[in-house]
Order: sequence, then C-alpha cells, then structure tokens
Amino acid sequence: MKKIDLKKLIKPLAGLATVLCVAFCAAWNVFYGLDALVTDAIYKNLTGVDERIVILSIDEETVSAYADEGKFTEWARSKCADLLEQLYSDTENKPAVVGLDIMFVEDGIDKETDERLARAAALGNTVVASNIVYRGRTEKDADGTVYYNSLNIDHVAEPYKALNDVVTAGFSNAFMAKDGIVRYAMCETEDPKKESFAFALYSQYCKSHGMTVEKPKTNSIGRFMVYYSGEPGEFQHFSLCDVLGSNDYGRFFKDAIVLVGAYAPGFQDDYYTAVSRGERMYGVENHANIIQALFEGKTALPANRILFFAVTAVLVAAFLLAASKQKLVPVIIESVILGAAYCFVGRILAGRGIFITAVYFLIFLVLADVYYVIEKYFLEKWRRRRTLEVFKKYVAPQVIDDISKSGDFVLKLGGEKRDVAVLFVDIRGFTPLSESLQPEQVVAILNEYLALTTKSILNNHGTLDKFIGDATMAVFNAPFDQDDYIYSAVCAAWDIKQGSQELGERLYKQFNKTVGFGVGVNCGPAVVGNIGCEFRMDYTAIGDTVNTAARLEANAKAEEILISEYVYEKLKDRITTEEVGEIPLKGKSTKLMVYRVLDIVKRDASEEKPAEAPSEKTEDKPAEGEKTAQ
Repeated sequence: MKKIDLKKLIKPLAGLATVLCVAFCAAWNVFYGLDALVTDAIYKNLTGVDERIVILSIDEETVSAYADEGKFTEWARSKCADLLEQLYSDTENKPAVVGLDIMFVEDGIDKETDERLARAAALGNTVVASNIVYRGRTEKDADGTVYYNSLNIDHVAEPYKALNDVVTAGFSNAFMAKDGIVRYAMCETEDPKKESFAFALYSQYCKSHGMTVEKPKTNSIGRFMVYYSGEPGEFQHFSLCDVLGSNDYGRFFKDAIVLVGAYAPGFQDDYYTAVSRGERMYGVENHANIIQALFEGKTALPANRILFFAVTAVLVAAFLLAASKQKLVPVIIESVILGAAYCFVGRILAGRGIFITAVYFLIFLVLADVYYVIEKYFLEKWRRRRTLEVFKKYVAPQVIDDISKSGDFVLKLGGEKRDVAVLFVDIRGFTPLSESLQPEQVVAILNEYLALTTKSILNNHGTLDKFIGDATMAVFNAPFDQDDYIYSAVCAAWDIKQGSQELGERLYKQFNKTVGFGVGVNCGPAVVGNIGCEFRMDYTAIGDTVNTAARLEANAKAEEILISEYVYEKLKDRITTEEVGEIPLKGKSTKLMVYRVLDIVKRDASEEKPAEAPSEKTEDKPAEGEKTAQ
C-alpha cells in the first residue's frame, strides 16, 4: 500500500477548510452585526423620497404652541380632529389617505372630543396606529417538542371603539434586528389577523387608485427587509401647528399619503435604522420609508442558504486556485476587482429582492491578500535567503552577498562574453590511491581535498564552477566584475598548494597514504552563463580560455602550479616564476609558453590595479572540432 505524504495534504486540506468556513459563515451569517454594518453601507440605495408621502410633524414647536391647553394627551385628539376636518373638507386638495401614528387606545377625558375625532376620521380614508403586545410563553410544536415562543402575541392595543369602528387600525411596532437596528418590517400577523400601520396605508392608497396590492415575500416569522429611500428629515414634512387653520399647505396634500406623528425626542419614538446608524429616525419617518419600499418593491429576503453556500464555496475555491498560480500583484488586483464585483452583484440582487451577506467574502479576500503577501513576499524572501545560503557552498560568499543586495536573482538560460581567469586543480595519483583503500576512506580523502580547494577558491572571491570527479574548476571575475581577479586566481592556486602540504601530512598519518595537486591557471575571454535547459542548468564558463586552463592542469605535476604566458605577463612583478618553456597542448595547433609559480607576493588585492585579461585577438583560437573542458 502506497504511503500517504501528509505534508503534501496540509495545503489542500487547509484550502478546503477555508472554503467551507467562509461559505458556512456567509450562508448562515454567523457574525450578523458585523455583516449588517457592512451591508447597510454598501447596499444603501437612497433613490430619493416619494412626493406622494407627506409628514405632519408633532414637533417641539407644536408642543410649545399648545402647551397652554394641557398635556399632549389632552389636546392631541382635538387637534387631530381639527386636522382631519380641515384636510377632508378641502375637496380640491383632499389626501388619498391619512395615517395617525398616535395611540388613541383608551377613551379620552372628553367623550365629546372622542366622538368628534371619530366623525372626522370617517370623512375620509383614515388609518390609526395600534400596538402589538408580545408576551413569551412555552409552547409545543407538531412533534411535541417544548420550546419558548418569544413572539407570542398576548393582545393588540387598538384605538377606542368609536374610533376603531370607522378607521383601519394598523400596528406601528418597530422591529429591531439582533444588533438593535431597525431594518425589518411586517405586512400582517397571522393570529390574530392584523395589518401593519405602513402596509394598511399602502393598501388603502392602492385601493383608492384601483392599484393591485402586492405583498412582499416574508421570512418564517412574517418579516421582510426594507431598503430605505430617505434619511432622517428627508421626507417632506411640515409642523402640525403651522398647518392647522392655514390654507397655504393644501396643495402639498392633494392625493397624498399624509402621516401624522411624533417628531421630537421627548416622545421616545425614534430609532437607529439601517440608513441612519449615527442619527435616530422618528417612527413616522420609518413608516414613510416602509410605504415607499412597498410601492417600489425595495424589499428583500436572504438568499437560499444551501445555494448561497455552494456559490460562495465555488468563488472562494476558484480564487484560491487561481491565486496559488500567480504572482502577488495580480492576486491583489484580482481580489480588489472580485470584491467590487461581489458588492455590485449584491446590490443588483438586493434590488431584485435577494439579500446576500458581504463581509465574510470581503474579509476572506483581505486575509487572502495578507496571506499571499506573507507567502509570496516574506516566505519567498526567506526561501531566497535559504537558497543563497546553499548557493554559498558553490560561489564565493561575497558574490552571494552582492546578489542579495542587488536583488538580481533571476536564473535564466543564456550567457555573456567576459574576461575571466580560470583555475583547474586535480589530485595526482588518486586512481591508484582509491584502489588501495576502502570506499569510505576514499570518500574521506576526497572530501578533505574538496574542502581545501573550495575554501581556497572562495577565500579569494572565486566562483566554484564544478567538481569533475577528483578535479575542481573555478572562475574568477564572474558572474560579477572583480578587482584584480587574475591575481586572485593565482593566490587561490597558491593557497591550495600550501594547504596540500598540511593535508598530505595529515592523510599520511591517518591512512599511510598521501596526495599531491596539479594546478593550472589561464586568463582570457570566455562565454559565461547558465548552460543547459529550463529544468536543469549549470552556471559555467566555456571557450578556449577554459580549455587551455584544463590543459595546463593536465600537464602540471604534483605540487606544481602552471600558468599561461598571459597570466605571467600580468603578474610577473608580483610572483616568482620559473620558465617551463613552450609545450604542446592537446587540441591546440601551436605551442604555449608556460611558467611554473614558485612564490607570490601576498598583499591586499584592493591596493593593486585591476588586472586586465588579454584581448580576444591575442588569444589562440580553439582547434576545429575541439570540445570545451567540462
């Protein structure tokens, strides 16, 4: 049975968990208050108030104007009777329906005034507020399960009988959501069958104009979401005391829905609504918004949970899948576009009676962006640092530091022509040595040797090109420009020679065997870059300069450093040499003057002027068909 790699499953499982979590929270609106705050803002659609709705406000001016007639409860009925008589008697400007958002539950102090108000209300289409009194109780459902019904209607406080007989009574309760904000309304209750104040006014208006009364879809408790049209104070309103006894306002009431209600804080009939979180809205304005919403169909219900869950899951999964294959900037741009599109679609659906949550998907996009910033930037930076640390095992740490600072870390195929110094070093007598030792001993000796050559090359700022069996190749002045690189290459060769003496003594004591090194150094132009294919490439140098360095190393005896004439000419005042003479090199048509390095003048390379490699014109051309040393 194939073993499951749990590490490979971590990311897919985390992605699946994210998809399910976001979709579940969105479909079931887990954090209702937070989502409501967002959706109230982005789904707000203040299209302007309906001029058919006019408010007569019982404001502080009205209260002050009639203060000498006693308390509000003592003069409210008589003033409302005056108002109704005035409105309905003006046949030219008669309103379609008048709504009194005032509770006239019990008989008043003056029976005659009560009767007068009832007679005035009967003159036209009048709706008067009632109030539902809820009192929770324990009940059983159809399965016999006991539960507490907090929405149980104990009774409905309706207008006094004489008035109730001639008007339409509608409950004016404001329905707050879980966050204390008014954004829901009702058309009617089931038991007892009662209409809401706003719906009763809307119905009476439609009937008087031969219009069809359309009920919006409601949830399981008979409520629907309202999208407001006006903010506090935006509906056309006049002070009741200004209108009473005046003929100047009649034109505003013609064929209109006239609402009369409290318009002062002292009446405690004001609420925070979905459109006015920072400012309270009076109850009569709330009814005006509900009526307009009924006229314009600006009502909504939450989308089907299962369907919405599935759609959200697909969107989240698609974004995660796409983002995992892209760079950071496109991911952020796409998330912004997707978030804006999501909100735009949400507004369109809201206009068609479907409400979808928004905050969860938007939060997901923000958190996803944060995650990808961390993953694609900080983690990538961390991975790059680790890669550079590993790369230091092959290239001089100083070169890696330059790469890290410059930020130029793009690996791509291709090369450039550069003047370089090339060093080859090989173990002399390694083959017979390996045949006489155990494999573990051979590896130990080889590792000691490679450690020496690598340290010497890197300490002199060279680039370790490759290991070729028991040989080592290094390049100087690549991939970055390097001061005095030819001298650095010879210094690296000298350090190898010096270190080989100590290494030889140590190996002789340990294995009763020793090794020697042959080193060749040449300089000149070469093609340097990444050679290979996209999935496997090698940073190396190729050309005649490289081939010549390899041939010099092949001719060097143990503990011998051979350099070309080009190297000698550049460093003859800084090194002690012995002329070997012209020797033939494999693959070359002409002989090459070669020198043996006997000593070098060790000093700070920064004090020297950069050495220059010979031009391409002075370098011998590779023989036809010759292969580069690899």
